[in-house]
Amino acid sequence: MHLFVDISAHGFGHLAITAPVLNALAKIVPDLRLTVRSGLPASRLHERIAPAFAHLPEASDFGFAMLDATRIDLPASAAAYRSAHADWPARIAGEAALLAGLAPDLVLSNVSPLPLAGARVAGIPALALCSLNWADLFLHVFGDEPWATGIHRQLLAAYAEADVFLRTTPAMPMPDLPRQRDIGVIATLGQRRTLASADGRRTALVALGGIAHRLPIEAWPRDSGWRWLVPAAWRCTHPDALDSENLGLSFTDLLCSVDAVITKPGYGTFTEAACNGVPVLYQRREDWPEQACLIDWLQRNGNCREVAVDRMLGGNFTGDLACLLAQTRRPPPCADGAARAAAAVLEYAGRKPLTVAANRNA
Repeated sequence: MHLFVDISAHGFGHLAITAPVLNALAKIVPDLRLTVRSGLPASRLHERIAPAFAHLPEASDFGFAMLDATRIDLPASAAAYRSAHADWPARIAGEAALLAGLAPDLVLSNVSPLPLAGARVAGIPALALCSLNWADLFLHVFGDEPWATGIHRQLLAAYAEADVFLRTTPAMPMPDLPRQRDIGVIATLGQRRTLASADGRRTALVALGGIAHRLPIEAWPRDSGWRWLVPAAWRCTHPDALDSENLGLSFTDLLCSVDAVITKPGYGTFTEAACNGVPVLYQRREDWPEQACLIDWLQRNGNCREVAVDRMLGGNFTGDLACLLAQTRRPPPCADGAARAAAAVLEYAGRKPLTVAANRNA
């Protein structure tokens, strides 16, 4: 079985959704052959995807150009969309030729529209998988622009070419997309490791996703009773900050091992925190419509608290962390979406469909 997988490099959330599905498939299909196209680094893909795969190091979508993890670069995004769709039919034809040459049994896209349209021309079954789609986000951001109508129509038409859109839980409403199937929560489960400090301080993981966004931690108060685990690229000099990448843990095991995670709304971090029982302190994203469904779900299924931007920047939120940890812990939700998505892949690839039972370890 040969599966062509396209994973958006707009942050790490698309990989966090797709990798558990591929890992579930690899346990079922011993002859699974994977071709993964993604602009994410191969090292990042290998951290999440267990089976061997051929990597095409390129991106077929970009989502939006970002100023940082919470703000869209509107002029750059508008220019990128107008360029990408200047000759959309030719791009579809090129994509169809690529897929025909690779001859996969099925295309799985999270969540670029181009491979879905190309697969239809090439006569290859294709599935979309995500909590969002770029057509709806594009309409939200650029819907009032006179030049956007044609591009939005092309995006919708491409998504409509999918045999089915596998819609995760949580997810945005997608009223304009046909043939949707709700598949449940996708989240990797990790193992808690001991990170206790000798002086009894609590530990928080600062994880803002795969888009560059540095908080001014050097300005945060010292001796707050907390240690901050931050990315190595920040080169942080705050005495209470530690390089999270020096601990030798996967992201999910690191997440499982801290007292709280500090983040922004994103599918992967929100679902993994909830399903692993980790409290979340979050800052809202600017003009990002997907966050509404994510926050609503996390408020019902996990432990979370919002912090204002100015408090986040100044590090004046230890009181918020104390309130967060004082909440009654909610039981972790079931994460059976990966198994259900894997069953759908087998079904549309012509393999025998599976009967999938709820399984937190899926």
